[in-house]
Amino acid sequence: MNTDTKQVLSKVPAVTLGFWVIKILATTLGETGGDAVSMSMNMGYLLGTGIFIAFFIIVVFAQIKANRFHPFLYWVTIIASTTLGTTLADFVDRSLGIGYLGGSLILITLLALTLFAWQRTLGSIHVGSVSEPKAEMFYWLTIMFSQTLGTALGDWTADTAGLGYVGAAYIFGAGLCLIIAIYYFTSMSRTLLFWLAFVLTRPLGAVVGDFLDKPVVHGGLALSRYTASGVLILTIIFLVLMLPQNAARKGH
Repeated sequence: MNTDTKQVLSKVPAVTLGFWVIKILATTLGETGGDAVSMSMNMGYLLGTGIFIAFFIIVVFAQIKANRFHPFLYWVTIIASTTLGTTLADFVDRSLGIGYLGGSLILITLLALTLFAWQRTLGSIHVGSVSEPKAEMFYWLTIMFSQTLGTALGDWTADTAGLGYVGAAYIFGAGLCLIIAIYYFTSMSRTLLFWLAFVLTRPLGAVVGDFLDKPVVHGGLALSRYTASGVLILTIIFLVLMLPQNAARKGH
């Protein structure tokens, strides 16, 4: 690979339809997998969060040390961030008693501050610029906050707002459709739209995951968290193998 190519290629994937499909599946896996550890294994939110923080740090370090984009490493890191987001949000919202709305407001603030600091420090929050360690640190910190925020938003919409898992899925799905329409029919910043869509896919995956594994009496299908997680993992592996996985380029 020549020097010019190294300067252009990012260490994260190009944003395609396949990217969004895998992202939604990964966020759904984050919910079922996080709940499997904290609830089904009876480890609790604090211990579950500690386990996933350690795993997240390890794979982020591996991602930063890698000299180019590796599809499976990238998606493992995304899954690590979304399982961490599940247990961390549940710990903050439930164990600390802050509540879904309070947790969501805190996380929105942290997410906005991270994006602001990233923009001021490096001059761009475009995914195509994620090609060196400082940008990667900002990128993964932003993703971690967005995944945690998504869990809190999903729980607040489904439970506190009383829309249920299916109703909440419709709301977040409609939000994504609106972003798609804005993308095609306006000149609004593509980078801003990307991060809005990135955040919205997380609560969508969270409520779908809850719908799969929560008891029927609570509006779910009562499927095994282990079975649901296993099927999601196999589906993600299949899609990563079958769909084009190219690195994003600066300016695209």
